[in-house]
Order: sequence, then structure tokens, then C-alpha cells
Amino acid sequence: MTEKVPFTIGIEEEFQIVDPETRELRSHVTSQMLEEGKLLLSEQIKMEMHQSVVEVGTNICRNIHDARKEVVKLRTAIAQLAMKRGLRIIAASTHPISDWKSQEISDHDRYREIVENMQDIARANLIFGLHIHIGMPDNETCIAILNQIRYFLPHVLAISTSSPFWIGRNTGLSSIRTKIFQRFPRTDLPPVFESWAAFDDYVNLLVKTNCIDDGKKIWWDVRPHPNFGTLEVRVCDLPTRVDETIAIAALIQALMLTLYRLYMRNISWRIYPNQLISENKWRASRYGINGKMIDFGKREEVHTRDLIYELIQFVDDAVEELGSRNEINYIYRILDEGTSSDRQVKVFNDSGRDLKAVVDFLLADTLTGLSLKS
Repeated sequence: MTEKVPFTIGIEEEFQIVDPETRELRSHVTSQMLEEGKLLLSEQIKMEMHQSVVEVGTNICRNIHDARKEVVKLRTAIAQLAMKRGLRIIAASTHPISDWKSQEISDHDRYREIVENMQDIARANLIFGLHIHIGMPDNETCIAILNQIRYFLPHVLAISTSSPFWIGRNTGLSSIRTKIFQRFPRTDLPPVFESWAAFDDYVNLLVKTNCIDDGKKIWWDVRPHPNFGTLEVRVCDLPTRVDETIAIAALIQALMLTLYRLYMRNISWRIYPNQLISENKWRASRYGINGKMIDFGKREEVHTRDLIYELIQFVDDAVEELGSRNEINYIYRILDEGTSSDRQVKVFNDSGRDLKAVVDFLLADTLTGLSLKS
């Protein structure tokens, strides 16, 4: 994802490494997986702060079809690496049972520094995310799209929700990950910037005053990536199925292209303040697709599903241009059948509130669309 080509796609997924017997996260074998994984995937695999987390990232993908091939390849490779060691992978933003206090931190200078700086806030950040990179034509366009796409982030979060459980509890939220991560500094919705120069000044000031050492420690829900020339959407939970990840990536790509087309015609989506958008983000984290959000133009509540239908229509021309109709259409299935969070809660209720049954479900559902057997 280093080539600066407009509207290319890069996808990063963070997976849980799980012992299928205990159903718990496993820490101590991740380094072995990484060593072998580097031989197979080179720089597409890397460690994360907790040793029970493995991240993989696609190469630059020129369209959503290439992105699907990459995501399937990477998920398959990680699943096979885990299986060789009697382990499995799960794609979801929290583990239903495991406690962060029993998880080991990776031996890396960056992570030691983060833990030293943030202490238990960092240690407790045992969450798993999906990051979508879209290549930007230039820096000023990147800032213009950054400002406008903020409004739509709650809609995207709602579709992706996969973290209803946390340390053995049904939290009542569709995305508890969202609230856990907000304890970090420089997270949540980004501010509005007048220009790339204003954004650059902000980053340089933080570096100069020892708040951060580089722009990668700005963890907003969407951010200009400091190295890749992309606009990176980070608001999502990690969906459990490949088809969900690809549908969300296709929606984000089409949305950015739509906003770009408006920008090139000197038209801008209305810039709403963060205090309003945050109301919708809260509702998305609490209810997923099953609640209501605010249509700020109409100044009224609307069912979240209806707003997502409207969003799909809004990006329709871009979908046609990008050739991502089949991928976008999977969002209708999510709206009909529910997100990963909805499926997990159903298994929990149907099994008599058995969280191990939820883990077993996730172990199988993560492999949907792969040429593997659970």
C-alpha cells in the first residue's frame, strides 16, 4: 500500500489465536506462527501488541475483486498456520471469554513504549479491528474526503459490529470494542481541518511536544495514513465472514469515490460537528443495525437500516463504475440476517447463555468462504 494510485484498496485484519479445547486465547505460540508466516507472506503478516493477536494486510488492490482474492489467501494462510499447532483463528473484535490480564505483551520496542506510557489502558486494549485503506489522488483531496466521510462512519460501524461480549459478560452493546478503544488518546472522530497544511501543522506540533513520535500514533476512526498515501477507515469492528469484510470495503471505496466526484464539482456533503456525529456513533455501538440514528438534515430519528439503504443508493453510480455491485449487494444480506454481533447473541440465547458455544460458533463462522474445514 505504498503506491499513490487513486481509490485502490488495502485491507488489514487482526485475528484472535484460540485454543479450540479451552476456547481461550493463546499467547505464547504467536511468535512461532509469525516466523513461519513471514516465510509464506513476507511483510503481509505482523505481530500486534498482545501475543494472541496476528495482523495480516493485503497488497495494493486495484479493485474489490483483487481484494477478495487477497483476503481469502491471507485468512486461509493464517488459519492453516494456526491449525498446524492445534489452534484456530477467530475473526471478531472481542473474545467472549478471555481476560486481558492473562495475556502477554509482544516483545517489541513500540509496544513496550505504549504500555509504559498508558499502563493498564494499553494492557486492557485486547481488541481486534478491521482497517480499510483507500488510495487518495492528492493530499488536499484526502483532507476534503476526511472531513465529509466523518458523517457516515456510524453507518459503517453499525454494519460491522462483532463485539457484544467482553470477559465473560454479555455487555448489551453491539460493539464494546468501540468503547474500549476510546480510552486511548487521539481516538474517536477526527476534527475538521481546513487544509492539508493545517493537518500537517497539527501532527508536527504533537511530534515537537513529545505527544507522539509519528502520525501512526493518531488512532482516529478515519485518518490520513502517514506513509501510504491513503485515507484509512478504522472505525469498524472486525467482521467474522470474508463476505462481510469485502462488502464493507466495497462500500467505503464507493463512498470515497462518490464524495470525490462531488468535490470535483465543487460540491461538499454538509460538514456536521463531532458532537452530533458522536450521537449516531453511540447508537451504532449500542444497537448496531437494530436501532435508530439521527438524520441531521431532517432533524429526526430514522431506523438505522433505512439510513443504510439510503447510503447504498447514494453511492450507486460509483458502485457501477467500480464494478462492485455483487459485493455491495451482500450488505442487504447483513441487513436481513444481522451482523456478527446479532448472530453471536442469538447463539448465546439459544444455547442457554453458553459463551463456549459462542466461541465454537465463531471458530466455524470465521472459516466461511475458505477452502478449509473447522
